[in-house]
Amino acid sequence: MLPRYESKINDLRGMISGLLERIIRANEITLDAYSGHRGEHFLDAVSELKGIESDANLIDNEVIKTFALFGPEAKELRLLVAYLKMTNEIVRIGDGIKKYARRMKEHCESECDLKPLDATIVQLHKSTINALQYILECFKQLQECDVEEFFRKVMVEESKNDDLFAIIEKDILAQIIEATELSSEYVRVLGTLRKLERSCDRSVNIANLMLFAQKGGLMHVYS
Repeated sequence: MLPRYESKINDLRGMISGLLERIIRANEITLDAYSGHRGEHFLDAVSELKGIESDANLIDNEVIKTFALFGPEAKELRLLVAYLKMTNEIVRIGDGIKKYARRMKEHCESECDLKPLDATIVQLHKSTINALQYILECFKQLQECDVEEFFRKVMVEESKNDDLFAIIEKDILAQIIEATELSSEYVRVLGTLRKLERSCDRSVNIANLMLFAQKGGLMHVYS
């Protein structure tokens, strides 16, 4: 790999790592706001992600420039394609977190009783954060990372996340039965929590792309 090209790839990796770090911080802020009953802090997560779409567009433009300037070969081409698709997934995670933060602030100030759900919601948060942290850890040292092993770790968190969300669905149904007048609000709570569940799903998509970049084949092979 040419020195200038390698330097460019490292720069791109650093930029994407920066986006992932902001995503993780926003998740940690929302977890702290919920578990600490500090509703006003939810909007700090929104501020953390301000401008993330513009930053992702900048990365995409840099990837396209790299295509044009260096004419990468097959392996490097896979990596650049993966980077382009990763930024899209990261932006969608960020958008979901922003919506989650705004809506959860409203839910915590509503008449809904979320205390019976507290332990499960916190665990849902943690599994989402864990999946993202595994990705960041591997992404920062991609040359040395065992991508298949890290992929399995992300899949474990995604499976755990699905199980937790299923428990939440059951518990919210019980809340609706007890307080039918708040049924529409509880349904909104469930929709909000699905944003966390989808964040973990998108982490798997990023893990798939990292496998594709390293192993090749068809993108859907690892899904």
